[in-house]
This record gives sequence, structure tokens and C-alpha cells, in this order.
Amino acid sequence: MEGDKDQTFRFYADNAETYANFWLTPSTRRLGDFLAMLPENAEILELGCGNGRDSGLMLERGYKVTPTDGTPELAAVAARRLGVNVPVLLFEDIDAIEAFDGIWAHACLLHVQRAALPDILARIHRALRPGGVFYASYKSGGEEGRDSFGRYYNYPSELWLSATYENLPWASIRMQGGKGYGYDDQPNDWLHVTAMKP
Repeated sequence: MEGDKDQTFRFYADNAETYANFWLTPSTRRLGDFLAMLPENAEILELGCGNGRDSGLMLERGYKVTPTDGTPELAAVAARRLGVNVPVLLFEDIDAIEAFDGIWAHACLLHVQRAALPDILARIHRALRPGGVFYASYKSGGEEGRDSFGRYYNYPSELWLSATYENLPWASIRMQGGKGYGYDDQPNDWLHVTAMKP
């Protein structure tokens, strides 16, 4: 879907402050389950940190966290709120090797073009240490498309997403469904995936 990536980036750049104030509460339930799987003093990479709410909770709990976002404007908002450096990192530029115990990607990989997702997942897999844990969430559906703001979504089915994850040598993959709302205030079905590296 040509141009969708630029249109999605443009939305977050143009609406960074408004979007950052939309949801200030951390994703405590899913985040708590994720953190419970990690060792004490774990090193965590957050992708698409937005306003920094989840990284903030992880930092409060004593984890060594690297919050990142692909949009410079949102990275600046998160850095201001967290009081730490927030690098601008595009998913396709992840080049770390066995550097993190956990990678947290709440509601961000859902913007990755379907054709590009296998490579992104492979980069995430390489960036995890043995035994590392990776969490990501997606708005589910059947066909990729855009929301009312013009943002691109890959809208995977459970079957398609499972097959995409299973192309990599994970020790375990757990997929759970759920209901939720997004910035567009529309109800959505969600897929929450937690995978552990051998």
C-alpha cells in the first residue's frame, strides 16, 4: 500500500502532543505478565514507546529500559516526560544482537507492512538474549487497511500471525485475543503475542 508508511508517520508527527495525552495509564495487566517472565534487573527495549507511559512504569520498578520511537516528535515528548534519552529507532534499523532480556512492542508493530513483518520479527529475535521475552499486540482482522485517520494497519488474522511467528525458532509462542479501543474510539479485536527465545 504505497504511501501508507509516510501517511502514518505524518499523523504521529502532526499530532504528537495530542496523541501523547490520549492515554496516560500504563498497560499494567499485560506489562505485569511480561515483567514476571524476566530476570531481576532485566534490560528491556521498548519499541514505539509513544508518550513513554510503559517505559516509565518499568523504570520505576528498577528495570534498565531503553525507550524508543520511530517518530522524532513522539520521542521528544517521551524524553521530556521520562527525563531520559529516547532514541529515534525505526523497526527496520534494529541491529542489536543478544542485547536485551525483553522487548516490549505494545500497539506499534501493527503499523508494519505485512510483507516487512517477517524481517522485523527476525531482527527482534536476534536482539534478544537466550531466554529473552518478546511481547507485541496487533489489531486483528483479515485484510490490511487504514483507519479513519489514514493510518496503515496490517490487521492480521490469528492464523496469518501465527504462521509468521512460527517462521522463527521460538521456544514458545502464546497468542491471546482481547477487546479494546484505540485513538479513533472504535472497538477492536486484538491479538496479544508473547514469544520466548530458546
